[in-house]
Amino acid sequence: MSTSQTTIIPHSQLPLVTREYPSEAELSECIFRAYAAQKMWKKVPLRDRLAIAHKFADVFLSQISVISSELSQQIGRPITYCQGECKTMLKRTDYLLSIAQSSLEDQVIPDYDNSGSRRYIQRIPHGVILAITPWNYPYLVTINTVLPALVAGNTVLLKPSPQTPLAAESFAKCWVDAGLPQHVLQVLHLPPLLTEKAIQDSHVNFVIFTGSVLGGKAVDTAVANAKGFKGVALELGGKDPAYVRDDADIDFTVTELVDGLARISIRVKAVVPSRCLQRAFQRIYVHESKYEEFVQKFVDLAKTYKLGDPAVPETTLGPVISLSAASRIRKQIADAGQLFGSFFLVKSKHLTVVAGGARELISSDLFSVAKE
Repeated sequence: MSTSQTTIIPHSQLPLVTREYPSEAELSECIFRAYAAQKMWKKVPLRDRLAIAHKFADVFLSQISVISSELSQQIGRPITYCQGECKTMLKRTDYLLSIAQSSLEDQVIPDYDNSGSRRYIQRIPHGVILAITPWNYPYLVTINTVLPALVAGNTVLLKPSPQTPLAAESFAKCWVDAGLPQHVLQVLHLPPLLTEKAIQDSHVNFVIFTGSVLGGKAVDTAVANAKGFKGVALELGGKDPAYVRDDADIDFTVTELVDGLARISIRVKAVVPSRCLQRAFQRIYVHESKYEEFVQKFVDLAKTYKLGDPAVPETTLGPVISLSAASRIRKQIADAGQLFGSFFLVKSKHLTVVAGGARELISSDLFSVAKE
């Protein structure tokens, strides 16, 4: 069994950072430290926990340039889009903090039967929460999980994707710099076997997973096989389509869909009138009356995007996440041609290549259209 993980830079295919896995004993110690820290943290007044969270936002903002650059290296997303994710995370932080007080206060139940009894629902923390987060939007997904958990008085064990270890570490450091006590938030780099052990540890009370359906099934099974009862929340990827209606604003719709594709560097798409087009959400259905207009504007806008090094500000299309992903996408393109008679609307040669060159990883054909 491997004892470490190495993150590969998508654009250069060079190693970025290696992290050693803990032993089973070290993992148990980390979890117990979280358990012990939670006994103290839950007693900290809510106003003080909120103050630390506000300070976290200030610290994160002060480091947003470095954090964005670091994220671009890890996942290959153009730097401009990485900055956008970080700024959106801060907006979400502001919102979550704005509703924290009202969400966590006691909920009084009216005395409907005039019994003179005082009934209320009190919010109490779960205890130790294990958060397993994905690579595609590491800051947006993580803030949704970690901030509410910490503010509510829980401690968090953050297990990030092997592709984004630095994102998790930078996130946690901002909390520490904001004054979060030791062991309240810990980052764990774990292989599948140790992840399962963490899920089933008796001191872990709740598990939150964001990722694939296959990964979600594994987490759900591990929770079910653990002793006692643990809470679990799963947010799983799917094949949800977009639908372009006959009354849609086509200019706005095309801009949103192409921009969404560029942000996650998805490559395979197929358009069918009133039927289906692939994108990040796997399919886009277009009403027949809008099909020709949609396809033409989609192609015209796609051709303005620029391939290249994601660290260069002018780049709007970076690499896919890995060589295996690139191979899978090329196979899907080939299969689409054979099965549906697809033809390409936009190829790499149609796109501008900015500084950094068109590496084999990022120069795959981008858009295809299938007709009935």
